[in-house]
Amino acid sequence: MRERQHLEKSISAIASIESELADHLAMIELGEEEEEESVVREAEDGLKALHDDLGRRQVAALLSGESDGNDAYLEVHAGAGGTESQDWAAMLLRMYVRWAEQNGYKVEVQYESAGEEAGIKSATILIKGENAYGWLKTESGVHRLVRISPFDSQARRHTSFSSVWVYPVIDDNIEIEIPEKDIRIDTFRSSGAGGQHVNTTDSAVRITHLPTGIVVTSSEKSQHQNRANAMRALRARLYDLEMKKRQESIQAEHEAKSEIGWGHQIRSYVLQPYQLVKDLRTGVESSSPDAVLDGDLNAFMEAALVRQVQGGEGGAAEEAQSSA
Repeated sequence: MRERQHLEKSISAIASIESELADHLAMIELGEEEEEESVVREAEDGLKALHDDLGRRQVAALLSGESDGNDAYLEVHAGAGGTESQDWAAMLLRMYVRWAEQNGYKVEVQYESAGEEAGIKSATILIKGENAYGWLKTESGVHRLVRISPFDSQARRHTSFSSVWVYPVIDDNIEIEIPEKDIRIDTFRSSGAGGQHVNTTDSAVRITHLPTGIVVTSSEKSQHQNRANAMRALRARLYDLEMKKRQESIQAEHEAKSEIGWGHQIRSYVLQPYQLVKDLRTGVESSSPDAVLDGDLNAFMEAALVRQVQGGEGGAAEEAQSSA
C-alpha cells in the first residue's frame, strides 16, 4: 500500500509539473502579446521556482536504498566542553526539528537529557514521513560550531562539537519465506489429563528450523491446525532474530563512530569572526548561518546525496583536515 501511494504521488507530481509548465509558458506568450512586462516577470519567476523544484525531485529519485523510504531516528550528542557543547547540541536539535517541519514531516521526541546549565547532553527524535531516512542519512557525523560564547564573561571565541546519528525505523512489513529444505517436521502424541481427553493420535507438531536450530511446537487437536500454528510461530521467531541482527548491526556501527572532535567533522558553522556554514565533504557553503540553523538544509543534503551515489569518497578526509 505504501509503495502504491508513493507511485500515485509521483504520477500526480509529474502531471502537476506538466500543467504548471504549460501555464507559465502560456502566460509569457500572453504577456509578450499584450506587452505586460509584470505578467512576463511573474511567469518567469514561476518557471524558476519550477526548475528548483525539479532539481529537488531529481535528487529525490536517487533515494532508492532499501531503507530510504522509511521513517528515521535522529540522535544528537554533545561533545566534550560542558555547557558550550550542550548548548550547541540543543541548537542542532532545533535545526533538524525546523527542517522536518518545513518539509512536511512529523516529529516526535523519544528521549531528551537536559544539560546541567543549558542545552542538552543528548536527545533522540523520530521523524516520520516519506523518505525521511533517505534525506537525513548523510547528516550523520560531527558538527562544529565557532562563535563568541554567550556563557563566557570575557566574550571569547569558542569552538564546540556535537555529533548527529541517523538510522532508519525498521519496516515491520517483512515477509519471511521458509524453504521446505530448511525445516524438519515431526509429529508426536501430545500428553493430556488422562481419561477420554488423552490424545491417541500423533497430532502434535514440532518444527525444527535447521539453519538456526529454532524449535517450535503446537499441540492442539488438529494436526493441520498445529502445523499452521507452528509455522506462524516459526516465522515470528525468525522475524525477531532478523530484527535483533539488524539492531546489533546498527549498534555496532553506532559504537564505531569517530570521536566527537577535531578532524572528524562533516560540517562547520562559523558565526564569528565571519558568517559561513561549509560542508567539508561536498564544499557546499552558505553565508547565512541563521537560515541554516533555522532549518535551511536542503542544499547540503542534496549535494551529499549526489556525492554518495556517485561514490565520491576520495579526498574527503584530506579536505576536512585542511578546512579544520
